[in-house]
Amino acid sequence: MNEILRPNLDHAELRADLAAAFRWTAREGMHEAVANHFSLAVNPEGTQFLINPFGRHFARMKASDLLLLDAGDAGTLDRPDAPDPTAWGLHGAIHRACPHARCVMHVHSIHATVLACLQDSHLPPIDQNSAMFYGRHVVDAHYGGMAFEAEGARCARLLASPRMRTLVMGSHGVLVIGETVAETFTRLYYFERAAETYIRALQTGQPLRVLSDEIAEKTAREWEEYPDLATAFLSEIKAMLDEDGANYRG
Repeated sequence: MNEILRPNLDHAELRADLAAAFRWTAREGMHEAVANHFSLAVNPEGTQFLINPFGRHFARMKASDLLLLDAGDAGTLDRPDAPDPTAWGLHGAIHRACPHARCVMHVHSIHATVLACLQDSHLPPIDQNSAMFYGRHVVDAHYGGMAFEAEGARCARLLASPRMRTLVMGSHGVLVIGETVAETFTRLYYFERAAETYIRALQTGQPLRVLSDEIAEKTAREWEEYPDLATAFLSEIKAMLDEDGANYRG
């Protein structure tokens, strides 16, 4: 299975969606240098996936840049265009073990990472945005070092339940999963905004207004049933990038 999967223009629309998400993540300042990775499964089993290449900045990502990997290929890191080993360790493990995780996005965005550094890294439902994640995020409190294969496999086990779509990686960052780029990027965006609201609320030193379990769960379900929000968001992102002449589709 050492043969490199080609060509880099297969799955053109999926590639464009993922490239657009990279570009917008950079515009929102949620990227970090040339680290962090997004991946997207392209086969029914979820084991073949697109991912960003080693060392490419999010702001310069193009559809044709994305690597096509196979989670079952033990020779992946021997490829001439081998991915970042932590990208392979984390994303390869998740695509191997969690077929419901079609799209995987991992960043070290500021506010989500601040949350990940707190003794209690759970996000309480203090407003409408944070309620989106009520009962739907899991905290990894056992950081074991950089996300090489053993660490990636451990993190993948925390996402075994399809209900848990957001992983707060203690002392590390955040990882979100979903079925499409649109769904997953929207979840990533809203988690960062919700984490910022929570961190800023803590900074006031005032008591927090936490929603009841009943209302938080009701709101979370309303988010899940909200019509076409994620699709519309990604569509607008692509339209704005196209208007700016960004060559992310190339």
